[in-house]
Amino acid sequence: MGSRVTRLIRNFNLENRAQREISKTKPTAAPRHPSSRSPGEELPGEVHLKNDPLLSMLKDVYVESKDPDPQAEAGPEVKKVEEDTPRRALKYSLPGDPYGFCDVTDVPKGRLSLVEALTALNNHKRLPKTWTPEKLAQEYSLDPKDAKALTEFFFPFDIKIIPPKTEETQQIKDS
Repeated sequence: MGSRVTRLIRNFNLENRAQREISKTKPTAAPRHPSSRSPGEELPGEVHLKNDPLLSMLKDVYVESKDPDPQAEAGPEVKKVEEDTPRRALKYSLPGDPYGFCDVTDVPKGRLSLVEALTALNNHKRLPKTWTPEKLAQEYSLDPKDAKALTEFFFPFDIKIIPPKTEETQQIKDS
């Protein structure tokens, strides 16, 4: 109810007040400094004069441009990596083509595909005594240091349930 009253007071005689503000004389702008020029004015003649030292330096510059070859730009580095590193066949892959991973058939040694990484981490989590970092390194052609870091710092699907601090707090029960 109060908002209706304030809206009525605020909008009372709105058109007349707006017309009064529009018809007021506007303040004049401050005069410009004589050094500033408008865009249409001519520049002084010194701009059009030749500067011999700059002209001689400009004559020394020679620029030759060519369009880059798109295949040569991306090709050699990619081919070099593919040719230099020995590759191994995938151990595990996804069935079908759900995410576009099926076009990958092999990976460089020392690397893992996403599916292989998840499988290796899951195996290590389920059976840590069987799937040691050394066995993972041997199985997937990894550096032992990388395999140890993989098992030490990455935990797939690790859920921790923190118990409530007080008895008043309710906890969701598993069904």
